Amino acid sequence: MIYIALLRGINVGGHNKIKMADLKKMLEIIGLKKVKTYIQSGNVLFESEEDAKLLTHKIEEGIQAEFGFPVTVVMRCASELDRIIKNCPYSLEDLSEGESVHVAFLAGMPTEEGINYLHNFNKGNDEYHIEGQDVYLFFRQSIRNSKLAAQLPKLGVPATVRNWKTVLKLDSMVKEMEK
Repeated sequence: MIYIALLRGINVGGHNKIKMADLKKMLEIIGLKKVKTYIQSGNVLFESEEDAKLLTHKIEEGIQAEFGFPVTVVMRCASELDRIIKNCPYSLEDLSEGESVHVAFLAGMPTEEGINYLHNFNKGNDEYHIEGQDVYLFFRQSIRNSKLAAQLPKLGVPATVRNWKTVLKLDSMVKEMEK
């Protein structure tokens, strides 16, 4: 099975630095096959027959041991990524300048309290749509200026955010691996 591991908070602002070549090597040592990385923000594709939960734990432990700091890993399989793309509630052809779509990949199901908080939060012009463990984010200006983006921790589970361009690139890499 093809998995996508999304590492949270690496190589951001000079913190938690991991070279992708070193990460790839470590992942191969722990038994992952056909490991590929995409850009420095911690996007990894690989093949494994193991369970996603076990793989998440193995990768997190391996990173802690090899690089000396904890990293949250959010895992999706190829079919889940495909579903995320197909279910996007926002029209991507009609984006105006400055508008963008992102996906927050959650490490678990959001809490009811967190969902209620987000629902009642003043999001300004930004929009969101929660679908299981994934949150679609539509920013009218920029993720950098968004009050909504800063509220994601209120969902009660770790999240890592990727822009739509990265989501599509990961999907194209999955399709390439499937050939």
